[in-house]
Amino acid sequence: MTKWNLVIDVERCTNCHNCFLTIKDEYCDNEFAGYSLPQPRHGHRWLDINKRERGSGSLMDVAYLPVTCNQCDNAPCVAKSDGAVKKRQDGIVIIDLNLSKGRKDIVDMCPYGHIWWNEELQTPQKWSFDVHLLDNGWKSPRPVSSCGSFAFKAFKLNDEEMAKKAEIEELEVLRPELNTKPRIWYKNLYRFTREHIAGSVAYHLPDGREECLEGAEVKLLKGNDVIATLLTNYFGDYKFDNLPTRSGAYGLEIKYGHKTLTETIELDQSVNIGVRFLD
Repeated sequence: MTKWNLVIDVERCTNCHNCFLTIKDEYCDNEFAGYSLPQPRHGHRWLDINKRERGSGSLMDVAYLPVTCNQCDNAPCVAKSDGAVKKRQDGIVIIDLNLSKGRKDIVDMCPYGHIWWNEELQTPQKWSFDVHLLDNGWKSPRPVSSCGSFAFKAFKLNDEEMAKKAEIEELEVLRPELNTKPRIWYKNLYRFTREHIAGSVAYHLPDGREECLEGAEVKLLKGNDVIATLLTNYFGDYKFDNLPTRSGAYGLEIKYGHKTLTETIELDQSVNIGVRFLD
């Protein structure tokens, strides 16, 4: 049995909000019989974008994380709602319009916080993967075609094929410890969930001016093990990424020619350690 999956590349998301606006355009003031009631114009964010800044100064970066209903295979809302939320054979989770009426308790069943309460209509709501379009022949949900940076891709694969794809492409899901088995996958999720150590290398000219040092070798060590090696770029910058949050002490070794500098960095969250001079 093939099931729908959505892959979101965090590195490609530019925070343009086209996906968010697309969902608003599709559902605000629109009712799709048997599928969904109109979304309120304000308050609901069925597809939202979270923002995170990492580091500081010239080596700070910003990542954007589109989040929505995860279409979980092991969905708490399906398990606890007494049939008011259902899992289709194609993997899409839908809210039954009749059985969910007045069931505000369903909102709190989602551990990701992506079921919303429509006070006017007295019903829980969420994004159901544009299932009304897919059932009428669409090849993918609307956010895929509306994303100008191609951060969204939809695939209809069986579980074995999707597991293989996830392994090859290093795809991850949000909060895997919940064991909800989401069908929304993320590429380059480390940009949002993990940390970096960054800095710059420079030297002093004979007249006292400072100059960026390109091509210096920078090693990152954990204990006695070298875990990564980089060369500084044209601006003398380097960045070691995809490091666990609050992962403790790292050694840093900067070398150029016969000159070497070493120090220890205690990593809590992403850090720009600033400029180090090799004179």
